[in-house]
Amino acid sequence: MLNQKEILSTIEMIDQQHLDIRTITLGLSLLSCCDPDPKRACDKIYEKITRYAEKLVRTGEDIEREFGIPIVNKRISVTPMALVAGASETEDYVPFALALDRAAKTCGVNFIGGYSALVQKGMTLADERLIRSIPEALARTELVCSSVNVGSTKAGINMDAVALMGRIIKDTAKATEDQDGLGCAKLVVFCNAVEDNPFMAGAFHGVGEAEKVINVGVSGPGVVHHALQAVKGQPFDVVAETVKKTAFRITRMGQLVAQEASRRLDTPFGIVDLSLAPTPAVGDSVARILEEMGLETCGTHGTTAALALLNDAVKKGGVMASSSVGGLSGAFIPVSEDEGMIAAAKAGTLCLDKLEAMTCVCSVGLDMIAVPGDTPAETISAIIADEAAIGMVNCKTTAVRLLPAPGKTVGGTIEMGGLLGSAPVMPVHPESSAAFIARGGRIPAPLHSLKN
Repeated sequence: MLNQKEILSTIEMIDQQHLDIRTITLGLSLLSCCDPDPKRACDKIYEKITRYAEKLVRTGEDIEREFGIPIVNKRISVTPMALVAGASETEDYVPFALALDRAAKTCGVNFIGGYSALVQKGMTLADERLIRSIPEALARTELVCSSVNVGSTKAGINMDAVALMGRIIKDTAKATEDQDGLGCAKLVVFCNAVEDNPFMAGAFHGVGEAEKVINVGVSGPGVVHHALQAVKGQPFDVVAETVKKTAFRITRMGQLVAQEASRRLDTPFGIVDLSLAPTPAVGDSVARILEEMGLETCGTHGTTAALALLNDAVKKGGVMASSSVGGLSGAFIPVSEDEGMIAAAKAGTLCLDKLEAMTCVCSVGLDMIAVPGDTPAETISAIIADEAAIGMVNCKTTAVRLLPAPGKTVGGTIEMGGLLGSAPVMPVHPESSAAFIARGGRIPAPLHSLKN
């Protein structure tokens, strides 16, 4: 039985090593809000979210105060909006985003995710309408996050959707250019998206989920970094065991908070996502963990191997601690949100190609990477296709969150503040991928998808 005594050993982690509960996320089905009348559907969406999430923020704050555990964000994820809005007789889906934003502000949460479409095998009319509305939706809202799943191991890669998303990302950057293209920080393109991810911007409440559920995301790069300082020069099996034991302790804390939130909100407990999600704060960096293993700078030769060890050991420790580990659990490598990654990118050691190689063994993909504002849409689509191929072939979740920086070139910086941090503008290959993207169609699923 979990109890408060089990987290006493984590006090030092919390006080000195940046350990926190990164998010308590309420997943909520909005399928009951479908209505032919779009205004009535939006009213239903607002009413249901505000009714179910009314106590979410206060409950998180109460747990934070009583247990002494920082809970950084309280969030909501909802059914992919293309599925809900598709029932309404309208071509304009932006009001659905506005309803989500209004509900999130009423509830006091940090973000709401689920302005999403699942198009891995093809696009319905509703999917396409939602996707084309994303730039305006993200420009006119503050708290709404959007995601599109363009591929899967079972379905292959929808290259028509990939081509469209390159243009949508460019349009989103332009629509929010007065904020350095901030809208793109709230837009993720997935392959093999999961239904129970509590982390933004890619969270949505899958159709296989219950009516409502509590998912918790835990983060602790600083704790792992500190633990590895005690095993300097030791063999890698010792390093892996140290990471695993540390991940175990972090996950137990997350499960305690998740179960407590579940009880107080009378909502089923879903999963604990143990993801080493960094922040711009010094001492809270995944890059510094890799350097602690013996790399002079993150991005040099050996980085991919170090990240593979870290990701695997984190997952093993989490599974030891809880039978409900889910989401994306592992190590994130968002450039703008990791002070070590930022330093390595500015030094030129960490480049886009190396980051792509690292995504083969980490939890997500090319995340929070600023590229020149004049990068062609086809180049962005090609980067998405490469990343989706890694996910499809390796049966893992991959994602792309690129930030085309309006008016900026390599060497510039975009500033987003808070957990989103700042990002140096990184170069992309100048050679064109336009003819490749123009082919369209679908890249077939790999042979090993035939497991039935």
